[in-house]
Amino acid sequence: MTHKHWDDIFQTTEQERLGWYEPDTSLTWKMLKPVGPGEGRAVFLAGIGTSSLADEMAEAGWSLLLNDLSPAALGILRSRLPAEADVRLVAQDMAVPLPDDLPGVDLWVDRAVLHFLTDREAIDGYFQNLRGLVRPGGHVLLAEFAPDGAQRCAGLPVHRYSLKEMEERLGDGFVAVAERRHVYHNPNGDPRPYVYGLFQREGA
Repeated sequence: MTHKHWDDIFQTTEQERLGWYEPDTSLTWKMLKPVGPGEGRAVFLAGIGTSSLADEMAEAGWSLLLNDLSPAALGILRSRLPAEADVRLVAQDMAVPLPDDLPGVDLWVDRAVLHFLTDREAIDGYFQNLRGLVRPGGHVLLAEFAPDGAQRCAGLPVHRYSLKEMEERLGDGFVAVAERRHVYHNPNGDPRPYVYGLFQREGA
């Protein structure tokens, strides 16, 4: 997967018209209640795009590692964040290894990038990155298309997830903390069933 597809979308479409745009992030914050405060802690936001969740997490005191395949999206987002925010941009495909010098994180949040990885090698690469970065005791929030969700998004095929498959992909050492089914309506009014799963890595 290349960044051009996504750069074109972010550069030519107003945020409010993006097919995945959702102004209300309250469900994400409800799911993250068991995680605790962000002060002095780091979060990896996978496939963040231009989501306002990054702004909200910066305001809540989190150190941000912002990932997206699109450098254009990350540029838009960084220009919007306060200059003093602790931010590192990671413009790359999540199927390939992350940079070796990234710090470990206390939280990994993915709201709809994992489901764009459809072949086994890419999915395995994603979860290797996750396991390599999330600290013992840290949390993972995955929000992906449900088994009865859309089969395509942004013109691309997707891999749909159940909570059980999320658990299997994470592997031993991760425990499910909370789950939620959510039907999101995109800007065109079309329903998009999602599964949210919060997991914690064992250890202290």
